[in-house]
Amino acid sequence: MALSKIDVANMLTGATPVANGGTALTSGFVNGGGLTVADQWYLSSSLDTTSSNVTANLSQNTGNGRGSLGSAMTQSSGVFTFPSTGFYLVIFNACIESSSDDSRYIAATINVTTDNSSYNAVQRNSGNVTNQSDARDSNAPVFAIVDVTSTTNVKVKFSFSAEAAVSLAGASGTERKTTFSFLRLGDT
Repeated sequence: MALSKIDVANMLTGATPVANGGTALTSGFVNGGGLTVADQWYLSSSLDTTSSNVTANLSQNTGNGRGSLGSAMTQSSGVFTFPSTGFYLVIFNACIESSSDDSRYIAATINVTTDNSSYNAVQRNSGNVTNQSDARDSNAPVFAIVDVTSTTNVKVKFSFSAEAAVSLAGASGTERKTTFSFLRLGDT
């Protein structure tokens, strides 16, 4: 049978690809593809404690070559609201500093609510603080993919805990230390 006689439309489900190399997407990324939201926030001053939700000193990370894409996240008292539904990669990069002993246990956590009320720890990373030439610090990056089915009900907040008092490091001049990143991957 000649290839021109094959009834491709009746053999496929969903969108049929466009022959010129484009796509005929019906969901997911829009034609042209790529991320539609990329936003980053940072801790503007250090938080000294053994355990805490991050609720203050949060700023959008702009300037000095930094930028965002699409609609920005919003936050109130450390609770972040997503600008649109979709699957988001959420990254909490906790930079911990200590002026005392080695081996301080630290943990950074991403907490999510799906009912705008009760939060669950959905992802956690832990580490320790070590003394290297009087620079006692550590990094605890945490990653989670969050399914934002409702911008009213699905929200995220961040927390950390430590064996003894440490600092969740804030910005130093133009250098950002503790950051919170949000990348929209596609439709939910």
